[in-house]
Amino acid sequence: MPVPLVGALPAAMIYSLYQAQADLLYPMRQAARFGAGLCRMMDWGQATPPPLRAAGAALTLMSESGLTHHRPEFGFRSTRMGNETVGVTEEIRFSTPFGNLLRFRKDTDVKQPRVLVVAPMSGHFATLLRGTVSVLLPDNDVYITDWTNARDTPVSDGRFGFDEYVDHVIRFLEIMGEGSHMIAVCQPAVAALAATAVMAETGNRAQPRSLTLMAGPIDTRRNPTKVNDLAKSHTIEWFEKNLIGAVPWRYKGAARRVYPGFLQLTAFLSMNLDRHINAHLAQFRALACGDMAAADAHRRFYNEYNAVMDLPAEFYLETVHRIFQRHDLPLGKLTWHGRPVKPQAIRRTALLTVEGERPDDGSLGSLHRRSRQPETASPAIGCGALWRVQWLSLGAGGVPQGAVDDRGDELKDYDRGLPASQGLMKPTPKAWK
Repeated sequence: MPVPLVGALPAAMIYSLYQAQADLLYPMRQAARFGAGLCRMMDWGQATPPPLRAAGAALTLMSESGLTHHRPEFGFRSTRMGNETVGVTEEIRFSTPFGNLLRFRKDTDVKQPRVLVVAPMSGHFATLLRGTVSVLLPDNDVYITDWTNARDTPVSDGRFGFDEYVDHVIRFLEIMGEGSHMIAVCQPAVAALAATAVMAETGNRAQPRSLTLMAGPIDTRRNPTKVNDLAKSHTIEWFEKNLIGAVPWRYKGAARRVYPGFLQLTAFLSMNLDRHINAHLAQFRALACGDMAAADAHRRFYNEYNAVMDLPAEFYLETVHRIFQRHDLPLGKLTWHGRPVKPQAIRRTALLTVEGERPDDGSLGSLHRRSRQPETASPAIGCGALWRVQWLSLGAGGVPQGAVDDRGDELKDYDRGLPASQGLMKPTPKAWK
């Protein structure tokens, strides 16, 4: 959720102005890339004049400063299973105009727990959870919600709001089948909990065996952060008037109303501006001094960070209004297609909650925590060495214990208790089929 940097601009101008400056700077970045290449060709090691290296470093920073609206690659080609290495292939199991159910299929016949990683729709692509997937992959059959950039979705494909997000989660779990597990990272914690509650209330056989909520905004009244305060400081009409733009005519989603990804990136940058400035100064020094290892690490991070996606306006506004302003879930007022969501209906799903110690949007205590990842902000939770150690310490590859066995004792009564006629519910629009 961005700081109000553009309040003086008409909403219709936001995207147009961004696109105009991107088009203007594109040839400059290409020229800088060419110049940086020439500087590298004239690099003679220790004999290279410092001003030449400094010029090359500055040109490289300029050439790499742009944003991209294309999803980076996950890049998984193999993973370790025990003492052997197996190949990994990305496989789209189900697709809608707004997202794909992506499976990381391993070249093995070994059956492992199926885990759905629910990625946030918050301005970045699902690849931001690459570290989360890499930890889960050796011990689990991993799927992820791979959301589509809204500017690539035609207006004719209809709306996508909070209810449609929940629909997708339910449908993806149905495609995966009974006994799957679900992990929601950050923003989608509310939608994942709502999907689980709806499936439990309707007796959906595909309701998850376990649900892990990580750094999610379940109850943002508890220890509110700057993000939570911002949401409360303006009306929803203000957000719609100042932060919603229309996709330019040249893209597939022309005229679709969206919350632009570049605004969300601006928000993230402004929240830790000093850190990003220092990171780029350090990158300049690394390039000028020839420290390619440090330069490559910086480049990998910002290539991912600068890959942005637009959000459907309905989803963004409903998330702000229902979760951050009205607090529908903790107050018992959350609905799904007009029907009350009843978390108390969840009886057969194991629940684990995890918080970062320095959250940005999911305020500390908002999950009524069960576990905490020290010294971690919300965007970084689920990544890094500490996450790997703590998550795997749960046992069974990170899936909550007592919910892992293919036919565990906890679930036998549940399976026998469901009438065979109930099967899987199909709350999906015709366009998805």
